[in-house]
This record gives sequence, structure tokens and C-alpha cells, in this order.
Amino acid sequence: MKFPKLVRIRRRFSGPVVGDIDGTVAEQLSRAGLDDKVKPGMRIAITAGDRGIANIAVILRAAVRRLKARGAEPFIVPAMGDHGGATAEGQVEVLHSLGVTEEFCGAPILSSMDVVSVGETPTGMPVYVDQYAMEADGIIVIGRIKVHTDFKSPIRIESGLMKMAAIGLGKHKQALLIHTYGVHGIRDLMPEVARVVLQKANVICGVAIVENAFEQTALIEAIPTGQIEQREAELLEWSASLMPKLPVEDIDVLVVDEIGKNYSGTGMDTNIIGRIRILGAEEPASPRIKYIIASDLSEESHGNALGIGLADLTTRRLFETVDFQKMNENVITSTFLQRAAIPIVMDNDREAIAAALRANWGVPPEEARIIRIPSTLHLEYLYVSEALLPEVESLPDVEVVGRPEEMKFDEAGYFPKSDFQH
Repeated sequence: MKFPKLVRIRRRFSGPVVGDIDGTVAEQLSRAGLDDKVKPGMRIAITAGDRGIANIAVILRAAVRRLKARGAEPFIVPAMGDHGGATAEGQVEVLHSLGVTEEFCGAPILSSMDVVSVGETPTGMPVYVDQYAMEADGIIVIGRIKVHTDFKSPIRIESGLMKMAAIGLGKHKQALLIHTYGVHGIRDLMPEVARVVLQKANVICGVAIVENAFEQTALIEAIPTGQIEQREAELLEWSASLMPKLPVEDIDVLVVDEIGKNYSGTGMDTNIIGRIRILGAEEPASPRIKYIIASDLSEESHGNALGIGLADLTTRRLFETVDFQKMNENVITSTFLQRAAIPIVMDNDREAIAAALRANWGVPPEEARIIRIPSTLHLEYLYVSEALLPEVESLPDVEVVGRPEEMKFDEAGYFPKSDFQH
């Protein structure tokens, strides 16, 4: 089979960038009332999640430094529900892979799956909070605000500080309770749980992070506890306006070089690929992609290949890196089982593309609409097939930075990941 040629293009996104992270964090914490609430000797817990948030280790370190300047004793608690294999050690391992270490941040990491009951929601769901966090004199909730990959919320509370307070701090026990109700749980019950946490736990403030289309830090804003829900809803709309997307809506084959938890909680961002695959949930109208190939799994995922079920084909390389205990723990807790279903496993990228083109009914291979991306988180540089070139060349935010070339594979039949280095 003769494969179509690929052309390298660059997307020119725009958006604000925070230059001085240390200074911004210090200023924002002061504006949120930290100086009045934190006294010398107080032990303050800072949450750290497992998403691939830009500059997260630097942001945490800046918060630690500001607290120490007030004479406080800060420490970091993993706040990631059941992730990291639902073990204390696994969650520390995840943080280390993100650069969040005791040495870098200047504060101890206290990790436990033990939780404390702090009340219940109006509908009767028990509410739990990390034991170390509850034993502290105060909690600072840090998290990125972003459109969720599983649902759209009528009250605009999706992935952000509320979710961090509810599922992140609630550990495996709270995650199980909320996810037992499927989409209803994370969309409707999660905010109820978060409200109880914000009322019952000693949350000093939240620190919201918003990223631009380049996944750079666009905003860091400390929010007083009583204003978190309202402000998060406002920031979600702004975050959504900054999100990137693929340059075209109709695609025959999408090749994703790496999937992983550091790119999206679902391995591949469902808002980018237009697939949700949750029982009873309506699939997005666009983009319309016939076949998705998941080529590899990021090291930062530690074998958790959740999201592989969003693909139609994968490679033996990815399949052999899957830690089924970690992936299954995560997907069974979420109850969205199809996302961990193993698609057709091919020997390499070359064979996976050949299979997809074979199943691309009525379209000659040289006319196939193919896009290759490094991950759903990084969409600045990508490759498109010649058939897409006339369409993408006319877009105002696209620059063609290469010429049409034959697909190049290494000796094992995989695309070189160095293709995306620039």
C-alpha cells in the first residue's frame, strides 16, 4: 500500500502568559487574605493533583515559600482520588514524575489513602477528606480550571477547584461514591460534595490555574473560599475560549503519538478528539474522525493506559506497557468501562495506518485525510496529509513549515518522536 505524503504545519495560537510565577502566587495569596489567616507555626496542607499542569511544581514551590515567609509549616498532600493505583506510594510516585518532589518544592509530601468523615450532602452522600489535610490548621486547594472530558455542566462546574476539593481530597473512598452514579455523580453530586468540604474543612483559599492553547500558564488567581464556586464558573468560560482544536473537522485517520494521564484524565482529551464513549452520553458532533491510532503511552502514566478504549487501533509497544491493575482500578472506579477496552493491536505504526486506510471505504490511500499529533495536549506542531493541505493553508492561524514527504518509520516501524522536536 502506498501511503500519502505528510506535511508539517504550525498552529499560531494566542493567549496571555504569566511571566513571574513566584511573584504572582505571592501577590495572589496575599490578596486572598493569607496574611490575616495564616499565623506562625500553623501547619498548612497544599493539594497537588496528577494532571499535566504547566509549571505545577513551580507553582507549588511558590506557595510553599509564601507560607514559610509567614512562619507557617506547609506540606503537600496528593489530591487525585483513586489514581496512582489507589495507593499512597503510587500517588507519591505520580507526583515525582511531574517534578513535584520534597527537594524541589521545599516541603514534605504526606501521602495516605486514609480519610475523615466531615458530614454529608443534602441528598445523603457521606463526605470525606484526606486525614493529613484535616489534621492541618488550614488547606490551600490548588487546581487547573478546564472543560471536563466527561460532561458539560449546566452550572459551569467541571474540572477545577471544586472537583479537587471533592474527589481529589476525598481520595479513593469519595471517588468510588461519586463515580457510582456515573455522569450524574461527577456532574451533579460532585459540586454538592465540594460545598460540604469548603464549609466543613478549614480551606483558607483556592488557587485557580488557567492555561492557554499552548498549555502555558495564562492565569494564577487565589480565590477566597466563599467565592470559589462562583469564580470557578466564570473562569471555566474563559478557559474554554482559550482551548485549541484540530485544524479540520473531518478526518479519516488521527495518529496520536502518546496518550497518557499527564495529557488528559482520559488519556486523550475527549474535547479534542470528539469521542466520549460513556454509556448513555451523547457523542460530540465534531470533530468527525473515522479512525484513531494510539501509538504509545507516556512514561508519566506509569502504565495507566486509561483512554486506550477511545482509539480504534493501537500498537504492540503501547499494549506491552499497560499496567492492568492501575488502569483497571481507575476505570472501574469511574464506571466508564469502555475507555479501557483494548482496540485492535498492530505490530507498529506502519501496520496500524495500513489497517486504517484499508478500512477507509472508497477513499484511495493517497487521498486520505490524515493528521498526526504528539498528544491531545500539544497541538502547535502537527503533520497533515497532502489531501488536507489546500484546506489548512487557507486558515489564518496555520503556517506550513515543511514540504510533502513520504512517511518515515524507524527500524521497528514506528514514527520517530523526534519529528516533533523544534
